[in-house]
Amino acid sequence: MGRGRVQLRRIENTINRQVTFSKRRAGLLKKANEISVLCDVDVALIIFSTKGRLSEYSTDSRMESILERYERYSYAEKAIVEPDPESQNDLMQESWYNEYSRLKAKVEALQSSQRHLMGEQLDTLSVKELQQLEQQLEHSLKNIRSRKNQLLLDSISDLQRKANSTHQVAALKRIVWHVRSHVSTAATSPNG
Repeated sequence: MGRGRVQLRRIENTINRQVTFSKRRAGLLKKANEISVLCDVDVALIIFSTKGRLSEYSTDSRMESILERYERYSYAEKAIVEPDPESQNDLMQESWYNEYSRLKAKVEALQSSQRHLMGEQLDTLSVKELQQLEQQLEHSLKNIRSRKNQLLLDSISDLQRKANSTHQVAALKRIVWHVRSHVSTAATSPNG
């Protein structure tokens, strides 16, 4: 016997609402992934929680290209439907607003990503997303360590060159001192 239908209405209890959001968000992201794989389609999914946290899914990390395609499609469709000059002005304003909205969403996504990289707001991430974040951080840490080691090696090489130069100067000073003392002894000796 199957489950009965759940009446769709806002969940009043905040904790229950957050738990339901977390579970259903994961399910929705899973369904988006499934349809993209099964049907070989591009999918972009953007979700903002009640706290304003961004969750997103896009096939092959191409959110920007999918949104650009959507914007071009909707703009072209509106241009066909509304060809008069006043609506052209409205379309331009809407186009600018869409661009603003797209850039704002991109900034929010980058800020969310930055917070995740800083170890903040990790409670909204799934295990898979946390693993991807961990791999990204390990890769970044590897690059940072590699660059640091290269700078240290360069610094050591510079110090060795300076030390060799200092030793050479000291050796030349000793030679000059020996030559001068030899010349002055030769000049003061009765045989000289």
